[in-house]
Amino acid sequence: MQLETQKVYYHRSGTAFSPAVFASQLMQLTEQYFISNPDMPIFFLCIGSDRVLGDTLGPVIGYKLEKILSYPFRVFGTLSTPVHALNLCPTLVRLSALHHSPLTIAIDASVGRKESVGCITLSNRSIRPGTGVSKTLPKIGQISITGIVSEECFDISSRLQNIRLGLIMELADSICSGIQTFQEMLRF
Repeated sequence: MQLETQKVYYHRSGTAFSPAVFASQLMQLTEQYFISNPDMPIFFLCIGSDRVLGDTLGPVIGYKLEKILSYPFRVFGTLSTPVHALNLCPTLVRLSALHHSPLTIAIDASVGRKESVGCITLSNRSIRPGTGVSKTLPKIGQISITGIVSEECFDISSRLQNIRLGLIMELADSICSGIQTFQEMLRF
């Protein structure tokens, strides 16, 4: 079996964001899964806490996605039922009980270089939530979407308390519009 080359796409959120380009790239990343199983459900696992502003990106996106997505999509991790470090492993067990091999797209906030704050990544690789705050959690998803909410620094925990809500909402709006466009592309 040939290993697929890792792909990472970068997008600037806000007015520069193109939902159509994002959706096309997401379509390319998901194609291989649909070839082998056209009826495969897609789970969006939106990771984060509703108690730390810099970590709310996942739950905010989950909250928005559950209002706009329909089958074959399922959303896990919202503002009312967040998926975070304390309940991630039991959630993964629950997801595997729902379907033996869904396509899981993991969504989370991340940290990066100062000039990358406000960027979105879309990749065909798993993510390891909590890495930015020195937590050891399992790898999640076959595909990942991250929003870079802060630059890396020695005291990231306190930095995440002071992220602008406007940045979180801009990233969430962009990612949700890209996913909604992806859903529309799948219908045709």
